[in-house]
Formats: sequence, structure tokens, C-alpha cells
Amino acid sequence: MRNPGERAAPGTVRKITSPANPLVKSIRALHRKKHRDDEKLFVAEGQKLVTDAIDDGWPMRTLVHGDAIADDAQAMNVAARARARGAAILQVSDRVLAAVCRRDNPQRMVGVFEQRWTALDAVRPAPGDIWVGLDRVRDPGNLGTIVRTADAAGAAGVMLIGECTDPWSSEAVRASMGSIFHVAMARCTTDEFIAWKAGWPGRTVGTHLEGAIDHRRLEPDGAPVLLLMGNEQQGLPDELAALCDDLVRIAMPGRADSLNLAVAAGIMLFELRRTS
Repeated sequence: MRNPGERAAPGTVRKITSPANPLVKSIRALHRKKHRDDEKLFVAEGQKLVTDAIDDGWPMRTLVHGDAIADDAQAMNVAARARARGAAILQVSDRVLAAVCRRDNPQRMVGVFEQRWTALDAVRPAPGDIWVGLDRVRDPGNLGTIVRTADAAGAAGVMLIGECTDPWSSEAVRASMGSIFHVAMARCTTDEFIAWKAGWPGRTVGTHLEGAIDHRRLEPDGAPVLLLMGNEQQGLPDELAALCDDLVRIAMPGRADSLNLAVAAGIMLFELRRTS
């Protein structure tokens, strides 16, 4: 049997009708984090995500599409663009497409892309830039939504601190609605982050239930901003809270004692953008 890392030849077109095909199995394996980590690849499902990636020049390995796109000029154009960029094209049956997507109602187009990480020492913020630092975020839907919101707010990137969920999982990529292709992603251990943070040239703002500053009272100063947020269960840990110039609480006049992490990130990002 072919190994999971084997690929179809770049720029070729193949028709596949069996879910047992080794190339299909290699793509299905990317739904498991271990294989994504080993191959440095991930899957994006749907024509919109594939188009966003191609528009952004993202390195693409394979495009899988169903027979039905033959009657759709726009979809065929996407496939032609993918092939022109060197992607292998797999034209598959509905049964194979369902196997690739692991869903009963699969998207008719699936792309396999290379992962892209930004190294910590390559993060050089300009005045007005916003980066989001997330400590041990667990939920892929939350992470994908935060990436999407960061993109909407014009943030420069998202930094994953500690043992975070995988941004290249299908759930996170789907929740990002294509923003995973537009927002820089970095990752580090807590110790690496603390060492790197010593050279951060701007402000650091953390959200905290014990924060002394109302989120609506942040004052602009034009410097880059690093927004630190804790995970869904425990919030921002003391060792990271101690690194913040400002600890902020989000005003909640209702009876709820907390906000969903992605919602809180959205509030803070647009408030920071207003004041930057």
C-alpha cells in the first residue's frame, strides 16, 4: 500500500471512483492531526475556501472535485486555476467525495494545502498592528471564528500559546470561512512566548475578570497592540496576566458571568481597532 505522504503528480488530472484508492486514503488521513503534522498539509472543504486560497497564492497540493462541476463554468475555472498552479486534480464520484469529506452532504470541491506558520522572530509589528495571543484555546470552532474575526478587524496575526487546538483541523478551517488564508499564524510554548514578549515594541492588553479597566475606556496611542486572551475554562493565567500593560474587563450589564471566547475576542478586536 502507498504511504500516506504519497501524492499525485503536479498538474495531472485523474479520475477516481473508489474510496479505497490510496490517494483518497492519504487525503482522508489528513483529518487526523498526527498525519497533518507529519505531512505539513491540511484540507479545506468548499469552493469558497479553495478560491480564497488560490486568490491568496497559497501553496496547493491537490484539488478533489465531483463530477457535477462539469456543468458549472465558475467551478471549472477554479479547477483550471488550481491545475495551472501545479495542483494535481482528482475528479471523483460522489461516493469518493463523501469519503474524503467524512460527511453525508459533502462539498463538491476539496483542496489539500500546505500549512504555513510564521516564526516568532519574523513577527515585526508596524504602528497600529494588532496581534492576538491565545493561551491554550481548546475549541476548533472558537479558534476558527477568532481567526475570521481577526481578519475582519484587520489584525496582523494570531499567536497560539501552549497546547492549543489545531488551526488546520477541518473544523477550525471551516469556521474561519477562508480567513485562515489571510491571517498570519504563529505558535510557541509558554516559555518561548514569555522570552519573545520581552522584545514586543508596543502595548499588551489582556482580558481578565479582575481587570481594572473597562474595555470601552482604552486610550489610543498608535503603538502596536498585543491582545492576550485565556482559554475557555480558565481564562488568562497569572504568568501571562503579569506581562500585560493593561488588564481589561468587558462590561456585562446582564446576569451572565462570562462570554464565549470568540465573542469576547470580537468585542476586544473592534474596540482596539477603534482606538488604534
